[in-house]
Amino acid sequence: MSKGRMEAFSDGVLAILITIMVLELAPPHGTNLPALSSLRSTFLSYVLSFVFLGIYWNNHHHLFQAVERVDGRVLWANLHLLFWLSLVSFVTAWMGENDFATGPVSAYGIVLFMAAVAYFLLTRTLLAIHSRSSTLAKALGRDFKGIISIVIYLAAILLAFISSWIAMILYVLVAILWLIPDRRIEAVLAE
Repeated sequence: MSKGRMEAFSDGVLAILITIMVLELAPPHGTNLPALSSLRSTFLSYVLSFVFLGIYWNNHHHLFQAVERVDGRVLWANLHLLFWLSLVSFVTAWMGENDFATGPVSAYGIVLFMAAVAYFLLTRTLLAIHSRSSTLAKALGRDFKGIISIVIYLAAILLAFISSWIAMILYVLVAILWLIPDRRIEAVLAE
């Protein structure tokens, strides 16, 4: 089965998700800077979520450069990932509108946690249909960043009940960790 249609579909879904998020940014009712500052939480939520969706798009793109083929299990694993990413716009709006309150920040973390788990499952599903000597298998290796991200998300979800700002710092930490695309894939493809 060709991977092209799945990649195109995923790209389209991510583009729509970003569009939905930006449509949630309503302009302020006033014309001065204090009116704009009232959107601070909403804008910061949007920026963080835009970065996360960009990270997923970038790493998904890199991942599929090393993929030789897909099957039905991969299609479902990819849809599982897209499902969790589709909830990012909802929790982003909820978190921004409620000034980073505990419940929305925790829910945001749950969505990020589940998206990270879904991405991990997608990589494992892909590995299951590729040989151990494939470019994909060589490139993915042990996936330290993926596993540590899941652990940090879990900690952030729990810490959100102590301080939503600690949880937000941990979410930003994961984003920083992933801002540089996965070099393992690029290195193996360059060989």
